[in-house]
Amino acid sequence: MAFRPLLRQPAVVPAMAALSAAAIFAPRTVYAEERPADYLNRKPIYDEMPLDTTAPTLPEPSKPSTSPEPTYRPTPTDRLAVQIGRARMALYQQAVRGEQAVDNALTETLRLEHSFTSTIRSLGPPRDSGEKIFPGALYVLVASMAGSIVTRNRNILLRASVPVAVGITAANLVLPITTRNVGDLIWTYEERYPVLADTHLRMRNRISQFIETGKAHAQGTVGMVEGKLADTRENLEGWVKKGR
Repeated sequence: MAFRPLLRQPAVVPAMAALSAAAIFAPRTVYAEERPADYLNRKPIYDEMPLDTTAPTLPEPSKPSTSPEPTYRPTPTDRLAVQIGRARMALYQQAVRGEQAVDNALTETLRLEHSFTSTIRSLGPPRDSGEKIFPGALYVLVASMAGSIVTRNRNILLRASVPVAVGITAANLVLPITTRNVGDLIWTYEERYPVLADTHLRMRNRISQFIETGKAHAQGTVGMVEGKLADTRENLEGWVKKGR
C-alpha cells in the first residue's frame, strides 16, 4: 500500500473529494454510441498496405555454379557388366538366327515332301479309266528285259537303245495314260533348260518320222504282198480252170 501514508495527511483527503465531485457533477454530453471523432481518430489494428499495381517480377535464374562437378568413372564391376550384356546380346542373336534357320529348313522340307507326293499322285491314272499300274509296270519291265536279252551279243549302242525303245513302246501300249503323264512331267522339267527341250523335240520329230516311214513301208509291203497274193490266186484259179 504505497499511497497509505499520503491518505493519512489531513490536506490530501479534501482535495481528492473535490476532484471526485467535480468529475461527477461536471456538465458534459453523454453518447449512446462512439463519437464520430473518436472513430476517425482511431488507428486500425492492421496496417493497410497499398495495392501493388506493378507486374510481378520473375525470379532471377539461378546461375550455374562455377565449381567443377566431379566426373563419374566406371568401376571394374560396371565395365564387366557392360561386357556381359554385350555377350548375352550376341548369344541371343545367334540363337535367334539358328532358330530361324531351323524353321526355314523344316518349311522347305515340308514343301518338298508335299510337292513330291502331289507329283507322284498326279502321275497315276484316274479310277474310272480302268488302267492299273502294278500289272502294267510289270509288263513294261518284262518287255525291257526281253529287249536287253535279244541284244546282249550286239554292240553297245543297240544294247543301250533297244531295251529303252521296247520299254517305252510297251508302256504306251499297256499304260497309255500314265506314260502320257510321265512325259508331260519330264517336259515341264526340260522346259527349264532350252538345250534339253530342243534336243527332245528333235528326237521326237525323228522318231515320228521313222514311225511314219515305217508305217508307209509297212503299208507298201502289205499292198505288195496283197498284190502278189492276188496274182497267185488268179494264177491258181487259171491253172485249175485249164486242168478241167
